[in-house]
Amino acid sequence: MHAEATHKFDVTDPIFEVRNASVTFDMERGESKVMDSVDMDVDRSEILGVVGESGSGKSMFASALLDAVPEPGVLSGEIMFHPEEGEPIDLLDQSEAEIKEIRWEQIAMVFQGAMSSFNPTMTIGDHFEETLKTHGRDVDAGMEHADELLSQLYLEPEQVFESYPHELSGGMKQRALLALSLLLEPEVLVMDEPTAALDLLMQRSIIELIRKIGRERDLTIVFITHDLPLVANLADRIGVLYAFEFIEVGPAYDVLTDSKHPYTRALLNSTPNLDTPREEMRPIEGKSPDPVNVPVGCTYHPRCPISDENCVQNDPPFQSAGGSADHQSKCHYIDRTREEIPLNLQEVEYND
Repeated sequence: MHAEATHKFDVTDPIFEVRNASVTFDMERGESKVMDSVDMDVDRSEILGVVGESGSGKSMFASALLDAVPEPGVLSGEIMFHPEEGEPIDLLDQSEAEIKEIRWEQIAMVFQGAMSSFNPTMTIGDHFEETLKTHGRDVDAGMEHADELLSQLYLEPEQVFESYPHELSGGMKQRALLALSLLLEPEVLVMDEPTAALDLLMQRSIIELIRKIGRERDLTIVFITHDLPLVANLADRIGVLYAFEFIEVGPAYDVLTDSKHPYTRALLNSTPNLDTPREEMRPIEGKSPDPVNVPVGCTYHPRCPISDENCVQNDPPFQSAGGSADHQSKCHYIDRTREEIPLNLQEVEYND
């Protein structure tokens, strides 16, 4: 059982308010909790980076924002969506028809593998037309808009529309999927590891495009990734997930240069980069927690080099990590981490 969340982040105009949100799966060996009593606000027009190891709960958080947790998973809690116009919407209190209308039209999602997101028997143009028809939009006007989107993403519309998914490169498919997600002009774009399958050069290119489009269209973007340095070039704020809950949240620069949670610092030290000699890189010892048997107390204590009996027994509250008021960390000993877990990364590449 984790302590009741008491953190308050500096979000002035939330588009999402997530309260006590959990995702559970019933298994033969017990209940598997893959998102654990999460509280998180997402500010309108911000780019929020959500990072963590594989199995930390990142994709479940993304799915929860669309009420799209796969069966037999059970999503509980409250997820309030505040559209630009109209009353707030409790996403977990909508009918299947209502939630389908909200998806793509107001909240769109870009998944990791563009190839798996496209039907291989349909051209890219067919995908755009089908989306417009499904949502009752004017096809001719919509395809003109699609033409503009593809051009903004440095693609040749006519060539792309006539192509089947396998005829496009990985970067072209990912950009076409990004254009498709923007087709109905949503307010929110949730991106789950959208660049993971791309080479480094194409990753950087896609990140710059996402940043540019987000600013131009005043989009709220939730960007899910395991790569902290990658999100440094994109995010306004970063939330770090461990053991299915957020353990550090704050402005991107603060989290990347002055992180206070031992796990965040370990994650930075384990990430390959050009500034750190290979012999100084340190993998994170131990394994991620089993969702059926999450440690009591601080969930990171079995892997933490500065944990003690207090960490084993007591779940730490969120507390101010210094610097910006909204930089908070879930650790008993945030005043010790800088000295006892030094960062190997000499300089973080960061775009203000």
